[in-house]
Amino acid sequence: MRYFIKHLSIALLIFSFFYIAHIIYFTQNGILVGTYVVETSKHEFEVVKITKSSYGRYLNLKEGDKILQINGHMPSSQNIKNGYLAKANNLKVERRNHEIQLHGSEDLSLNSSVSFFIYIVPCILFALSLLCIFYIYKVNRIKNTVSAYILICFLIFISIAYLSAGGVTRGYEINRYVNLFTFLNVPVLYLHFLYQYFKELKIKFSAKSIVYILYCLPVLNIVTELFRYRYDLYFVRDMNLLSFFIEILIVYMYIVYYAIIYRKRDHAYLLKVLLISNTIAFLPFTVLYLLSEVILGQYIYSAIVTAPFLLIIPLALVYQFVVNKIYDIDFLLGRIRYYSFLSIVPTIGVVWLSILYESKGNHFNTIQITLYVFLIFLAVFYTKEVLDYKFRLKRFSEKYNYQDSIYKYTQLLKSVSALNQVFMNLKKTILDVLPVSKAYIFEISSDGDILYFDKQNIEPNWQPYKKEFDKVTSEIGKIIEVNQGFLMKIGERGANSYILLCLSSINTPRLTRDEISWLKTLSFYTSVSMENILQIEELMNHLQDLKQQGSNPVWLKKLMFTIEEKQRSDLARDLHDSVLQDLISLKRQCELFLADFKKEEPCHIEVQDKLHQMNEQMSDVILMTRETCHELRPQLLYDLGLVKAVSKLAAQQQERAPFHIRLNTGRFTAALDLDTQLNLYRIIQEFLSNAMKHSQANEVLIMLISIQNKVILHYEDDGVGCNQEEGSGQAMSMGLSGIKERVRALDGRMKIDTSEGNGFKADIEMEL
Repeated sequence: MRYFIKHLSIALLIFSFFYIAHIIYFTQNGILVGTYVVETSKHEFEVVKITKSSYGRYLNLKEGDKILQINGHMPSSQNIKNGYLAKANNLKVERRNHEIQLHGSEDLSLNSSVSFFIYIVPCILFALSLLCIFYIYKVNRIKNTVSAYILICFLIFISIAYLSAGGVTRGYEINRYVNLFTFLNVPVLYLHFLYQYFKELKIKFSAKSIVYILYCLPVLNIVTELFRYRYDLYFVRDMNLLSFFIEILIVYMYIVYYAIIYRKRDHAYLLKVLLISNTIAFLPFTVLYLLSEVILGQYIYSAIVTAPFLLIIPLALVYQFVVNKIYDIDFLLGRIRYYSFLSIVPTIGVVWLSILYESKGNHFNTIQITLYVFLIFLAVFYTKEVLDYKFRLKRFSEKYNYQDSIYKYTQLLKSVSALNQVFMNLKKTILDVLPVSKAYIFEISSDGDILYFDKQNIEPNWQPYKKEFDKVTSEIGKIIEVNQGFLMKIGERGANSYILLCLSSINTPRLTRDEISWLKTLSFYTSVSMENILQIEELMNHLQDLKQQGSNPVWLKKLMFTIEEKQRSDLARDLHDSVLQDLISLKRQCELFLADFKKEEPCHIEVQDKLHQMNEQMSDVILMTRETCHELRPQLLYDLGLVKAVSKLAAQQQERAPFHIRLNTGRFTAALDLDTQLNLYRIIQEFLSNAMKHSQANEVLIMLISIQNKVILHYEDDGVGCNQEEGSGQAMSMGLSGIKERVRALDGRMKIDTSEGNGFKADIEMEL
């Protein structure tokens, strides 16, 4: 099979060269094939024979006509090529002793629009097909697949079919059969290629028997065509068109059928591309020419205008076969829908203007039409701006929702705490948005060693991409496309690089500019998250080491106390805004009820007493809550500074304390930052608290002094004191421990002088 198809493709390629040379020769010389002319002994040019399909019949020539003038000049031997009339657009002939003027069209001129479609475009297509065939042979030298040779045959057939169509138009008899045979074989070869291509991918597509049955259809039509003019079988033309339509319909049904069956598999995207490309390629020719001609008897656009759309199929197939990539059809389709919608308004506007002016029999006024078209397009672009903003996340495709996916990815990154979680979220985001089915993470060392990072999964075959791994490590966000996927650098740790490999089991689309920009953004977010996680890991390791050493650094103590103050402040705010306000409201309701109760029920003395007690208890709770809020967050310190706050603290404690408090802050003038003031305030607060609970003192002295670049805090009481080694109980020991931690956080020094029965003294000194 492979041997036969290979040699058949070579034979067809050689035949195509001879055939296009034949077409070029007859077209360039303007030869009217089938119109036979001889030069008589009297040097007159006489038409001796005209075939039924010759262009001479369209010129209304008849056998026996003597040609007097060709294009306004006397005929010469240059107007006869191989016995055929040539280069004749306008003729003056003698018929039965009468001179008749015959006018042709511009179809024979190479400068005409028709020649562009029936000669220039087919030649360009043939040249493109040759280029594609060259690449197919080049790519297929190693694989040597049958599908490649079928694709070559398909390209040759579609090129010959298009070339021969121009020959039929110009009256070349043999071209009608060549055109019919190649034209009807195009869908069959297309189906055969798809069958073989998917078979080589080990995927079922269509049935081999159907392909062979369809190959019989062009032969049947050729046989019928041979008897068309002999027996005046006028239905044959419609039968040929219907045969082509049936073939297209079968191909289309197979693609739709298997696209539904394989909709949840990797190759579903390829079938979707085939479905869309077939629709775009065949729809104009099928609807605007074929069906209109058969059903209505009149086409909307001629075959030479609609046939160029068929070029989409071979170009798309060659692109897929050569580079093993498929077009990003969802993105393209989304743009087509979007801009098709926007094109409705200007199309209606321009048509409306043309009808308006035509109905009035007016000529177009340049200023008026410019103003109208300007207003129409202004409205369109304004509408586009509104739609772009309103549907900015759904404009092209839900799957390709780049902006929304980046937002979701950043939200996922907020809760991660390890590298593997970052990589897992990145892979999930890319697999959800792009048409790839697998994603792997690799770590590349500075020596170029490749380590598979996702050890919990089966290691993929990354050897074919080893060279690309080396190329992608240069910068964060670097992307290199490979066969069936791409590589991207997503982060680094020291000299090591982290690379993401995304693959599909069959095909992936070539990355668009939007996708590349989106992937680079993801890689930068990933890189930043990796750096944060790595720094947190280093910090945690450092803290673990410090924990083992038994001491914490000053900066950590400051951080811990700052966090503690924030928690105190948040709790004070919550108590003040919720509990305290509810208590005040409840107390007011109780007072109002008590006032009304005295008026209406003066005899219930016991109930009134109970209410009075409840009201007084609520007043005590409100007062206690306010004091708690103040202790948690000393608002006076924030507003007026440390001295005022300490003075108020001493005054409040004096109201409850069994000892006398002397406070001396007259020599304190230092300007301290808020954190330092808070720590000093908490130290004084803790000293007073310990004195209330444990000291049994009569006198307490607190001095806060600033001398030059130092701050000194002195505390002294005449209480029972304590043993410094044993402490006077766990509570007091914990209180002193808290004071010592705060002194360390201030980078200060603390000296304690105490013993049982001799009171307690403490001096704290810190540098400014």
